[in-house]
Amino acid sequence: MKRLLLLIIIFFICGVYFLSTQAIPQDIPENITINNKGYRRKANNPVLFPHLAHSEDYGIECRECHHEYKGGKNVWEEGDLVKRCIICHSPTKRQGHVLRLVFAYHFNCRGCHKEMESGPVECRDCHKK
Repeated sequence: MKRLLLLIIIFFICGVYFLSTQAIPQDIPENITINNKGYRRKANNPVLFPHLAHSEDYGIECRECHHEYKGGKNVWEEGDLVKRCIICHSPTKRQGHVLRLVFAYHFNCRGCHKEMESGPVECRDCHKK
């Protein structure tokens, strides 16, 4: 009887461990407000980013924006934890090869819009008054 109880406890612990290490699906927010807090000088107005539209309507894969580099390669996979950009991209200083936050946004967003020949590329198009 004690062995059975011990086996049940072990299987329960293993099950909890297994489930806790699996990627948890995250809801895709419809819109994200990209704020300008933390910059050295006052930046432009916040940007309302239509996140859901980019992923569903425009068919942009999550890995186009979300990343985690190891050995120069993006190892981020759909379902992995999504970190806030500011965790790695400082708004005030460049750290090694990691771009400052404003340059990361502009490089990624404007670069994609220019490449796709679609979407805003001028400051006033994103930074509404």
